[in-house]
Amino acid sequence: MPRDWDAYYQGSPEAFDPAFVVRAYGFLLPGGEVLDLAGGTGRNAFFLACRGHRVFLLEKSPVAVERVRAMAQRRRAAVHALVSDLEAAPGDLPPGPFAGVVVSYFVSRPLMGQLAPRLKPGGLVLVEGFNRSEALRRGRPESPHYWEPGELMRPPEGLELLAAGEGWQGLAYRSWAVWRRA
Repeated sequence: MPRDWDAYYQGSPEAFDPAFVVRAYGFLLPGGEVLDLAGGTGRNAFFLACRGHRVFLLEKSPVAVERVRAMAQRRRAAVHALVSDLEAAPGDLPPGPFAGVVVSYFVSRPLMGQLAPRLKPGGLVLVEGFNRSEALRRGRPESPHYWEPGELMRPPEGLELLAAGEGWQGLAYRSWAVWRRA
């Protein structure tokens, strides 16, 4: 799904609601730092920072990162944004340990297997995104940027499933899951 992310974030709204899985399960995160992967303009990061977490946001778009940095400074929020192309270098993640990792509307299967070692015991992965059913509805049946049905219900090695779901949310078909490091 090649896209000019800088142009996209140039015109996107400054703040909007966090992902469902972050709103619904973010309170389960243990204390500590959170890693927000492909965090865009920080909707999940700022939500979690307001709840006492220090958040490190990685994002491909320098425009989005600058917007996050400016907003963090204005709000005096513990959100630290860094430019990182997670598709080109999925192994370039901070080592942690983190209380949680957020993966919202970003699909990188190679990256998912690297999350457990970066979590402290009891740490959570909160993941949400569009499902293959949404890809079909949008006429993108071959796109790799959608989760397969049931895929998020099978966590990577080192993680266990706490909660998951699939179905219509708003106007799109989505999948979400909460995984925990034992």
